[in-house]
Amino acid sequence: MFALEGQDDLLLIVRRVEALGKFLDTDDGKNLLAGTKRAANILRIEEKKDNKSYTGAPEPKLYQQDEERALAEAIGKAKAEAAAAVAKEDFAAAMTAMARLRPHVDAFFDKVTVNADDKAVRENRLKLLNEIREATRTVADFSKIEG
Repeated sequence: MFALEGQDDLLLIVRRVEALGKFLDTDDGKNLLAGTKRAANILRIEEKKDNKSYTGAPEPKLYQQDEERALAEAIGKAKAEAAAAVAKEDFAAAMTAMARLRPHVDAFFDKVTVNADDKAVRENRLKLLNEIREATRTVADFSKIEG
């Protein structure tokens, strides 16, 4: 006798991979992957240099630029929408939720200097980068994707 649970899990994995593949074929997918990898690379470098992790929620009162506030708001919405979609096994909708992050991630990297002179602002911005990484992990671990 074979347990159907294993087959169900495999089917879900295949469906998730297929949805992720379709998403990564889009411009939004490619650019969000690049932005997520950039965030992860900056975090890895700074965490190693500082010998600490930048986890936990960023402090909204430390946001100095509109792009920080917009990104934080977009991450909150994307995480909630993606988690709800994954719970319903609607992986395409989860990818769509992640795609909405792309313009905010792009704007953040275009306009915001992560390594600000103010130590508290710098740490807060690094926590915001961690939020990008955590949000995308709702759907997939982008750090393990080649490209």
